[in-house]
Amino acid sequence: METRELTVVAGSFVSFQLLFSVASPLLSSAIAPGYGRLPHTKLTEWNSRLVSTVHALVVGLLCLYILWFDDDVNANPVWGEPGLVKLNVAITCGYLLYDLVLLACNWRTMGDRFFVCHHLAALYAYGYVLSRGVLPYFANFRLLSELSTPFVNQRWFFEALKFPRGHWMVVSNGVAMAVVFFLVRIAVMPSYWFSVFATFGTEEFDRLGLGAQVAWITSCIALDILNTIWMYKITRGCYKVMMRRVGGGGGGGGGRKVKDGAEESSSPPDGKCVNNHTD
Repeated sequence: METRELTVVAGSFVSFQLLFSVASPLLSSAIAPGYGRLPHTKLTEWNSRLVSTVHALVVGLLCLYILWFDDDVNANPVWGEPGLVKLNVAITCGYLLYDLVLLACNWRTMGDRFFVCHHLAALYAYGYVLSRGVLPYFANFRLLSELSTPFVNQRWFFEALKFPRGHWMVVSNGVAMAVVFFLVRIAVMPSYWFSVFATFGTEEFDRLGLGAQVAWITSCIALDILNTIWMYKITRGCYKVMMRRVGGGGGGGGGRKVKDGAEESSSPPDGKCVNNHTD
């Protein structure tokens, strides 16, 4: 791994930690009056999610730029010039390391084995990108999944501030969350795996070596399984909410129980990947 990438990883780690500890409390207090009234555990998660959203926007927008304008990466998905992709991956690795430390320090309230599996699988695969500069197109394609994270985090912010679940902003964000999550994490699977299979048996694929091949394929399988589980939870929650509305659930106790259950079941691992993602 080159000095530039190591510097970016370290700088990313420190920057996200400062954003969590210093910038987020100041910014959140200024724009969200309810922030200061949250209990300590929710304050920690709020700051974590704000950091997650910033990371997702930075990385996701850079991914789109690379996908649209980096001809070298798109022309040779296995061995294309990885300069910008390595920069983006280094930012993400710094974020993942920061988030793992945060999870370890707050395991009782924030710990989740899915988050840990997601982060470790991503770090394992991205280590090859940083150290050898391989698979830039596929690494960049994976990071596109971060574009769903801001919507997932915003759902949690609305809930923490006790916005009514029928509020138009909450409903609009919920629809956007489900649609974008599906588009960038599920709908792209056939196209992604078609591109993967197209490299099998080629000289570029053979040059990777067994280690990189195993890291690439196994991490992708693991991440797609996790994304499918999370999409299932979102879909199930949306279905229950829709059925309750169709059934004309009013303000009775039974309706409240179904609504609360739907909200719980629709909660994916919000933005820790989104995450993905950081996939």
